[in-house]
Amino acid sequence: MLIVITGPTASGKTGKAVALARALDGEIISADSRQVYRGMDLGTGKDLDEYGEVPYHLIDICPAGYKYNLHEFLRDEQQARADIISRGRQPIMCGGTGLYVESVVKGIQLPPVPENRELRAQLSTMTLDELTVILKHYKTLRNNSDIDTCQRAIRAIEICKYYHDNPHLKAATEPHPLCDALVIGVAIDRDNRRRRITERLKARLDAGMVDEVRRLIDSGINPDDLIYYGLEYKYVTQYVIGQLTREQMFSGLETAIHRFAKRQMTWFRGMERRGTPIHWLPYDLPNDDFVAAVLALKDKMPAAESPS
Repeated sequence: MLIVITGPTASGKTGKAVALARALDGEIISADSRQVYRGMDLGTGKDLDEYGEVPYHLIDICPAGYKYNLHEFLRDEQQARADIISRGRQPIMCGGTGLYVESVVKGIQLPPVPENRELRAQLSTMTLDELTVILKHYKTLRNNSDIDTCQRAIRAIEICKYYHDNPHLKAATEPHPLCDALVIGVAIDRDNRRRRITERLKARLDAGMVDEVRRLIDSGINPDDLIYYGLEYKYVTQYVIGQLTREQMFSGLETAIHRFAKRQMTWFRGMERRGTPIHWLPYDLPNDDFVAAVLALKDKMPAAESPS
């Protein structure tokens, strides 16, 4: 069985997942699209001190500046989960990247999509609005993650065009849903979510998030590659290179994170409509009670059939 702990940013997912891992002799698989990058710590909220002795996977596995993708995540997640199970331990996925979580639970398989340099060159001079129009031709946009920056939009178009031009790959992408996945959502009301987002942003800035971005740039990473990651790295990088004042950086980033959390909730509601049950538990439920509630839900899950 795979247990998933998900929810919007600043809901306290990591602490809940760690408490559960300790109770179940578990290991955590991160489902966060940015925590894979080394050196991007404060901006992605890795909070590695929370894990203590609990093993974790898919954190710090790529250099900053790399563009990790869904295909790679699904491959790496499957390998990590198989390894954890082979050692008789409980895999617990924790993260708020809804696309990653839903793709795993639905058993999505994705062939790798190669770089199309000719297409990238054709799209390189277009505005984000123009790229969005092209992307909408290929698919319905469920959220704005693909159109946060021009680089993201170009990659999304590249992927969509590849599958469009190679219809024979459709069979390879047919989902095979996990029959033994238990998805737990950490529920937090809008006001407390907004309060926690603002408090956490101030704390991360005080802890040196600007210096973290400066170190990444000084190490040779192109500022555009950091801006590609969005949110903290977009706004803080723009501040560091002089495109924004500190006040503009803070207010713009704060608003962007609030909007991001709202989009996350929209995705989770969409997951439920698309057939993935999410069992919501309060964010302020004490860890012992949270663990007890998850164990009760786990006990109610039907036993998975052995493969024939």
